[in-house]
Amino acid sequence: VAEASRSFDLSPSEIEGWVDDAKRGMENSLRANPLDIREQYEKQLKDLQEAYGEAMLELRARKKYQALLDAQDDK
Repeated sequence: VAEASRSFDLSPSEIEGWVDDAKRGMENSLRANPLDIREQYEKQLKDLQEAYGEAMLELRARKKYQALLDAQDDK
């Protein structure tokens, strides 16, 4: 840690924090089983699909609203 701190001009506590974060990440990945990961990805996919659907509805509504505004401007 001391050598890396000097070499990269970082504080030792910053490097130690990164090491601790890395260790926690490795421990969590070893604990997770493929089913847990699959469930997480499926939930993410569902959330993204819902967000996409909402965005498409909003886009359609904005286009219709703009068309109405344009039609009023033409009158």
